[in-house]
Amino acid sequence: MPSLSKQTALDYFSQRSNPFYDRTCNNEVIKMQRADPEQLTKMTGIEYMLLHVQEPILFVVRKQHRQTPERVTPLADYYILGGVVYQCPDLWSVINSRMLSALHCVHEAFTEITSYARYDPSKGYSWQFPSDTPSEITKGAGAEHFSEEQRRRVDRLLTDLTHKFPPKAFGKKNGGRPEISDREEDKGALDQPPDAKRNKLA
Repeated sequence: MPSLSKQTALDYFSQRSNPFYDRTCNNEVIKMQRADPEQLTKMTGIEYMLLHVQEPILFVVRKQHRQTPERVTPLADYYILGGVVYQCPDLWSVINSRMLSALHCVHEAFTEITSYARYDPSKGYSWQFPSDTPSEITKGAGAEHFSEEQRRRVDRLLTDLTHKFPPKAFGKKNGGRPEISDREEDKGALDQPPDAKRNKLA
């Protein structure tokens, strides 16, 4: 790795092996004429300037178009890191790359979590993750997927059925046998054969 400084960074950047260096720039004219680098501010056209220095590893070089001694338009930025020249991406490229990376991660997350969704007509949607065992899912399925409204409907249905078909109540006599109503006794008498009725009257 070459040892660079504030005085040698631009010379290193202007080497012929650097594809980012424009040979028609004003820096090259000043170098060929062996003129003072301060003359760049009095010229118009493409030039390079050292924008930021962090010796001995980082140097930032800006390519700009000078229109007047006070007015310049930045065109591109480059940085020398560890002796290697890189072109700095513009702001749009950085934001676009970060957004694409973030959207890719979100898309992957949604794709993976969708594969764990399960649907049952009687229970609705549920999740089944790889760490869940079938016994754990079955154990909690009954309590998870019934809503409060479904419970109220079942309670109303059971109440209506209880009113329509009330349970029969049986009492007990002293002898311990069930007490049968008069209607049930008449029904039993009608079911007996005629001979049994005559014997009973006799």
